[in-house]
Amino acid sequence: MESSIDYFEINRHAWNLRTGVHKDSAFYDVEGFRQGKNSLNPLELEALGDVSGKTLLHLQCHFGQDTLSWARLGAKATGVDLSDEAIALARQLNQELGLNAEFVHCNVYDLPQHLKGQFDYVFSSYGVIGWLPDLEKWARVVAHFLKPGGTFFLAEFHPMVWVFDNDFTRVQYSYFNNGGPIVEESTGTYTDREAPISYTEYSWNHSLSEVLGALLRQKLQLVELQELPYSYYNCFANMVSGPDGYWRIKGLEEKLPLLYSLKLLKPQD
Repeated sequence: MESSIDYFEINRHAWNLRTGVHKDSAFYDVEGFRQGKNSLNPLELEALGDVSGKTLLHLQCHFGQDTLSWARLGAKATGVDLSDEAIALARQLNQELGLNAEFVHCNVYDLPQHLKGQFDYVFSSYGVIGWLPDLEKWARVVAHFLKPGGTFFLAEFHPMVWVFDNDFTRVQYSYFNNGGPIVEESTGTYTDREAPISYTEYSWNHSLSEVLGALLRQKLQLVELQELPYSYYNCFANMVSGPDGYWRIKGLEEKLPLLYSLKLLKPQD
C-alpha cells in the first residue's frame, strides 16, 4: 500500500459529498423516516430478533437511519462512521426524533481509541467492507467490542457483484483482494447517477473466504452464512424488480448472488 496516499481522507471527502445528495433522495426517504418508517430489511431483522434493552454497535453507519431504526426497536444503539457530514446529520435526526442513540465520528480502525465498553450486538450492512483495505484489523475491532456471548451480524453485497463493470456486461475486476486499491474517478452516486458531484474513491474487493477467515481467526464462531440472489435496493445499473419486490440484475436473475450475510458468536469466557 502506498503510504503517501491517505485513502481514508479521500474517501471521507467522497462520502461527505454523497451525504449531501443522499439526505434529499427518494432512495433514503428521510421524510418518511421522520414519520416512522423503519429502514431495516428482513435479513437483519430476522437475524437479530428482539433487540429491546440490548446494546448494539453499528459500524460504518452512514447518516444513521439503520442505527436509529434499531433504537426505535428498543436497542441502546451506537453508530460509527468516517464521514463527519454523515455523523452530523445522524446526530441531528437523533435529536429531532427524541431517540437515545449515540454517534461517533472516526475511522472504524480507530474506534477503540474513541469508544469504551462492549456490546450485545455488533452490526454492519450493505456496501461497507469494500472501503477497508485490511480485514484482519477490522475483525479485531469487531471482536474487541463484542461481549462474550455477543453476536456479530454482517449483511453485505456479494463479492461477485464487484467483479463486473458498472453495466454488468463483462468481468472487469478480480474476485480476490490483490493488495492494491481499486481507484475510480466517479460522478453522481447510487441514489442519483446524474448528481453534480465528482470525486476520487479507493476500494478493495474482499472474497467470502477473506471476510469469513478474518472473523474466524478472532475465534468467533460461525452460526449462519446465507447467499441471496436479490438486493433490497435498486442501486446498480440494469436492475429489475421481481414478484417479491426485490431487485435483480436484468438477464442474470437467479444466476448471480447479490447479497450475503454472516452471523457469528463470541464464545463465553
